[in-house]
Amino acid sequence: MDLGVISVRYARALLKSATRLKQETVVYKEMQMLSQSFMQVPQLRFTIDNPMLSKDKKLSLIETAAGGNLSALTGRFLQLVFKEGRESTLQLMAASFITLYRQQNNITRGKLITAVAVSPQTEAKMKQKVESKTHGTVEFNVEIDPDIIGGFILEYDTYRLDASVKSKLNSVLNTLRK
Repeated sequence: MDLGVISVRYARALLKSATRLKQETVVYKEMQMLSQSFMQVPQLRFTIDNPMLSKDKKLSLIETAAGGNLSALTGRFLQLVFKEGRESTLQLMAASFITLYRQQNNITRGKLITAVAVSPQTEAKMKQKVESKTHGTVEFNVEIDPDIIGGFILEYDTYRLDASVKSKLNSVLNTLRK
């Protein structure tokens, strides 16, 4: 069976249970932590796939990677995943849960890239603009990239607004080359 189908089924079941128990926000944060742990520590995946390590140690490791003091629902979910021998797909399950949660709650991810740090007021104003366009909540990240020289790049959903000095200079350079 396709790993993507399996992970989505488990994630959907977890989201349904979390919603019924009104714990979806807590579980969402735990799945975000687990997903970040898998991305930041690539050895975690190899450790979970190691057949020499006991399931109890793997489960303990995953619980720590998900933030330690987990909700009862997440704890039971992880125990079920290990009981069924699906621990190798946990990274996909966490990512699927995050995606499904965001869809259910109309959450969009946005990113603002600037050459220098911006004030909290500017960040809030940009976030508000994106929220008015998407008619939902926005999880906003701000990154600093001195290579863009000045201006900003705003990304959300499939949209990208590049108002950086670097892109304007590249545009002028391309025009001169023609």
